[in-house]
Amino acid sequence: MKQAVTHLRSNDRRMAALIDAVGPCRLRYSPPTYETVARSIVSQQLSSKAASTIYGRLLDALGPDGVTPPAVLALSQDQLRSFGLSAAKSKYLHALAHSSLDGTLDFELLPKLSDDDALAHLCQAKGVGVWTAQMFLIFALRRRDILPTGDAGIRGAIKTLYRLKEHPTPEEMTRRARPWRPFASIACWYLWRSLDLKERV
Repeated sequence: MKQAVTHLRSNDRRMAALIDAVGPCRLRYSPPTYETVARSIVSQQLSSKAASTIYGRLLDALGPDGVTPPAVLALSQDQLRSFGLSAAKSKYLHALAHSSLDGTLDFELLPKLSDDDALAHLCQAKGVGVWTAQMFLIFALRRRDILPTGDAGIRGAIKTLYRLKEHPTPEEMTRRARPWRPFASIACWYLWRSLDLKERV
């Protein structure tokens, strides 16, 4: 991590200022499992508080077995919706569980794949879009050079940090990320944290 932060500091003065404001990188990782993808699906398009509440209800219902494919499939979609999940997300959690059990989605294989191949493998599962797959690569597979150009938070943070008049396009984000390579994931962590700083201010 020290190498990544040193690289970002040396190659982007605005990022260096952000690093000074945020402090040490404390990127927390999750295991590369079904549960991690399931939690991402639950969290899609929700505030952190709402997602945490809904996920907590799911955990309470599943008990000691935790969020595993068999445990989730033991719940009906009506039960899943009763926790606050949308009909679509309830279907996605079931579809993801089936994909995990039949081998379509192989969580043991994922760490061995390249970034592009891991993204493609994840996105073949129903309900797993590019953003969800990218979050999995960053926070579960610990890939250091992922740039989620579709992430609204990252777009807003780049707009603020570089004092842009408009939110950047994916192409603009890719261009601005060139100095961060090969540590774009770490830069994105700092950009997400910048949103927390803005809220406190």
